[in-house]
Amino acid sequence: MKKYITSILLICLLCFVTNAQTDKKAEPSKWTPEDIINRESMGSVSFSPNNNMVVWTKRKPVKDKDQFISDIYLTRLDMKKDDAFRTIQLTNGDDSDSSPIFSKDGEHIYFLSSRDKGNKLWSLSIYGGEAKKVKEFKNGISNLQWQNENTLLFQSHDGKTLYEQKFEEEKDNVIVVEDSLNWRPNHVYAFNIKDKSTKRLTNNEKPLSGYQISKDGKWLFYSMQRSRSYAADAQQDPFHYLKNLDSGKVIKIKHNLGQPMGNIQFTDNNKGFYFTSTYASDPEWNGAGVSELYYYTLATHTYKKVDLKWDLGIGRGFNVVENDAIVTLANKAYIRLAYYKKNSNSWSKSNIDLDEKNDHTSIITISDDGKKVIYTYSTASRLPTFHVADLNGNKFSNQQELVKLNKNLSKKILAKSEVIVWKGYNNEEVTGILIYPENYQEGKRYPLMLSIHGGPAGADLDLFSDRWSTYPQLLSQKGMFILKPNYHGSSNHGLSFVESIKGNYYEPEMEDIIKAIDVLDKEGKIDKNQMGTMGWSNGAIITTMLTVRYPNMFKVAAPGAGDVNWTSDYGTCRFGVSFDQTYFGGAPWDDTNGKFYNENYIIKSPLFEIEKIKTPTIIFHGSEDRAVPRDQGWEYFRGLQQSGNTPVRFLWFPGQPHGLGKITHQLRKMKEEIQWIDSYLFNKLATENKAFKEDSPLAELLKIQEAKSVDGFFGEIKNGILIPETLLIKKDSTSIGRFEVTNAQFKAFKPSFNYEAGIDNYPAEVSMQDAKDYVKWLSDKTGETYRLPNTKEAKSLHKQAHKIGAKELTLNYWAGYDITKAEVPILNEKLSKELKTILYKKVGKKKPTKVGDAIVYDLGGNIAEYYENGIYGYSAYDFYDANDDSMITSKHVGIRVIKE
Repeated sequence: MKKYITSILLICLLCFVTNAQTDKKAEPSKWTPEDIINRESMGSVSFSPNNNMVVWTKRKPVKDKDQFISDIYLTRLDMKKDDAFRTIQLTNGDDSDSSPIFSKDGEHIYFLSSRDKGNKLWSLSIYGGEAKKVKEFKNGISNLQWQNENTLLFQSHDGKTLYEQKFEEEKDNVIVVEDSLNWRPNHVYAFNIKDKSTKRLTNNEKPLSGYQISKDGKWLFYSMQRSRSYAADAQQDPFHYLKNLDSGKVIKIKHNLGQPMGNIQFTDNNKGFYFTSTYASDPEWNGAGVSELYYYTLATHTYKKVDLKWDLGIGRGFNVVENDAIVTLANKAYIRLAYYKKNSNSWSKSNIDLDEKNDHTSIITISDDGKKVIYTYSTASRLPTFHVADLNGNKFSNQQELVKLNKNLSKKILAKSEVIVWKGYNNEEVTGILIYPENYQEGKRYPLMLSIHGGPAGADLDLFSDRWSTYPQLLSQKGMFILKPNYHGSSNHGLSFVESIKGNYYEPEMEDIIKAIDVLDKEGKIDKNQMGTMGWSNGAIITTMLTVRYPNMFKVAAPGAGDVNWTSDYGTCRFGVSFDQTYFGGAPWDDTNGKFYNENYIIKSPLFEIEKIKTPTIIFHGSEDRAVPRDQGWEYFRGLQQSGNTPVRFLWFPGQPHGLGKITHQLRKMKEEIQWIDSYLFNKLATENKAFKEDSPLAELLKIQEAKSVDGFFGEIKNGILIPETLLIKKDSTSIGRFEVTNAQFKAFKPSFNYEAGIDNYPAEVSMQDAKDYVKWLSDKTGETYRLPNTKEAKSLHKQAHKIGAKELTLNYWAGYDITKAEVPILNEKLSKELKTILYKKVGKKKPTKVGDAIVYDLGGNIAEYYENGIYGYSAYDFYDANDDSMITSKHVGIRVIKE
């Protein structure tokens, strides 16, 4: 059941911090695969009408569902606490809530949810309370937009036709790949939130690919597909329409652009809209190109290209500000914000006033009135931060951090990075992101890992982008350089650069990469005898061909979802026609160079040279991938397996498309990949014993063997006396006893201390005065400073003791059942009359727990422990009360030492 939260929940985790650590900066910690995939970000961000609030979503993992879901948050820009904007989590649970938008009066938030098959519209009051179901839409609801204060637009499908119902009743699950006779279109609908009535606004016969409403609610732009989603790429582009919702008149937009219109955004004066379209030299196949900006005038139904005064085109979209536009321009390995002011029928350009942040800033959203902006700022070696600012033309002012995300990552070690430039194919400039190894020392050579982006018309920018498919932060801490090259064919570098590999696939890209390796080698940075290559999608495609053409260059390869056979790709990739014809110059059967087939499909396929590969290769592929067809992975594996020239491992992810979505699959991919790199790049073959269970009794026995002992007595000898072993809590900090002080150790201090034979390694039960005298004596004898825990430490240790108390050696354990507090006196009566032995046992009998980095035993039981002002923990004679974690008074107490 979904829970809706109406107040902020503050959870304070008490950490063990000693006096010696108080003034020290926290030690940076290492990255883990879990850190990478769980990194937080803002999604579906929008302002309230009065700009005083921001609603947004944050993704979180749900282990039981093995997927990521999103919750809704509200940030108050008119309220601060501890110098931060007040943020409230509105929803929480195992269902995903999405697409939140404010009502026009700002009093409610409407949103969608995965609950109840995702067919309901929900609302929340900004003043709190439970979420309410507004209405159920049996055929689905998506893409919410306001037409006016009472009318909410959305997309939904028609109901199933008799034709579809018939096959469903017969449990016929045949997939019709192409069917021009039976369509199931979706439409735009208007929903009145007052009277709950619904009206259909479009009568398209084929599916929509999107819509947009003008600010005054008069004009509806929508696009209609002209072919089905299966095996129909490089066919007809969609039709675009404008509907006047006042008159009902529909106008088909006529244009001679080579590729479809996209990213429609109406201006505030409702006189037109901006849109983008891709320009390429091969519009017939919708090939890669540069994104250009256009303006469409509603009065004349004409459009005009906006002169960006920038040859590289648009990098990451644009945002309308009143009647103007802020454009995120392509800037090679960077992005750049620019403001375009509309002056009648032309535009004047000015730079955004953000100083050094300009090339590293991505706009998330702009308020409806154009007065506020939310943006994120990062570099490849700087975690993203999220900011809000006042906006006035090209001026950002009053910049403040909106929310603080990824607090758990702020203490992680961040690798140094830089943008590098070198001369590649045709002696042209190529860029890339170079991430340095942790603790880099100039003059020392390090291993190199290529992390190659997909696309090929993608780009690696100087922005933080670590994720399950590429994670330089993790690799850097292994002591290697990571190069993310923007090879020829990458976007963000201009038209000639992105089109340079059309009809010339592989050659420019590989020359770029090999020349980058040579540059790094000449600079003395890398060890060419220790190099690897990895990548997803087109990154895997290039990785594979590198191991074909340079069989002795790389020690390890990790390609994910890559092609090896272009002939089979053409017929099975969902965009095989447009992609393959663009890069290989036509269809497989086209006559080239006097042959009766296109020889590029053979000579460009690694499969036909796969016996050359000598690089140990781990292959990843999703079973439902149609971007790079799933059977490419099988062909790849079969070729390497049968050639037998190198180790190969193939991981097949059931139910996964081109990108891995399941939490377990993302983690498995990363961990398998890292192990493969360790094995073949660093020659660190896995030592894991597959028959050994980490939390087994055998594992506990092996752990206890790590404890220091002398002639069977736990501890170590110093200056001729037996003393307790201590372990560092954190590097360069204080230490804590692995065990409680034993009988044998205490007798070294007090020879008159007697105990029964055979219990030398049992905890010593002593008085408070004895405990204080013992640590003073220990300090005098060793020349080091020993003491009892201070009050702050004791409270923290007791918290941990309470967490594990139910599993420790307490009275609860000896009772043998879930004893209640009322039964304790009755049980103690029996103990006092009949018990002839002690209840506590040899130290280290129970599982250990962590105090910082130290592994300690018996913290929550066996014997309670003294601190400077009292007692913490529990003894074997004490009742552990799960409902009461206050400090206790015990009659059976010993010592656990702290060493400065």
